[in-house]
Amino acid sequence: MKVVTYSYARNALKSILDDVVRDAEGDAVVMSLDSYNSIMETLHLTSHPANAAALARAIAQDKAGQAQEHSLHPID
Repeated sequence: MKVVTYSYARNALKSILDDVVRDAEGDAVVMSLDSYNSIMETLHLTSHPANAAALARAIAQDKAGQAQEHSLHPID
């Protein structure tokens, strides 16, 4: 994966996208770093069977109207 600054990308967008397409033999995707990090976190969490099962249970409980709201407290 290649990460570049906005300024560099603005000045070299065609070259960057050409490199991506050539290296991956496919299409390119441009997204915000926050979006990418969110996808990677979700992938990490759901790649572990226990986490995926817990998430599935939580989603099912929420859909069944059984969700409970809890306050989160920062860890010292």
